Amino acid sequence: MTRTDPLLTVLKLATAAEEQAALQLKSAQFEKQKRQGQLDALNNYRLDYMKQMEGHTGTTLRANQYHQFHQFIRQVDSAITQQVAAVKDAEKQVGYRQVHWQEKQQKRKAVEMLLAQKAKKAMVVETKREQKMSDEFAMQQYYRQKSIKS
Repeated sequence: MTRTDPLLTVLKLATAAEEQAALQLKSAQFEKQKRQGQLDALNNYRLDYMKQMEGHTGTTLRANQYHQFHQFIRQVDSAITQQVAAVKDAEKQVGYRQVHWQEKQQKRKAVEMLLAQKAKKAMVVETKREQKMSDEFAMQQYYRQKSIKS
């Protein structure tokens, strides 16, 4: 009955951990893109609103309308500031997830390297064993031939 190498179990676990880290990285990248898209939309909305107000240049605006315009722009600017912070936070998360994934990848590669070294050593041992058996067989044949001639 052959026993399975414990390193194969470790490799399986390391591979699963790497895949999980890759999924988390992908999710963080998606979240960053989403937040960046929201920031771009806010900036475009502000720009469009400013262009609309430029269209009213030369027309008389009541003080109330002018006040509402500036108050609305301040609210949009505040939302943009919050969204910039959200994008920066998402970028940090992507960085953390990238490092985490790379660590898991390195662990998996280390286990694969150990398995490869173990297989190479086993191959050397097997080759030596086969060579020893071959040498013994050749030696026995030599003695048999020698004893037959004598």
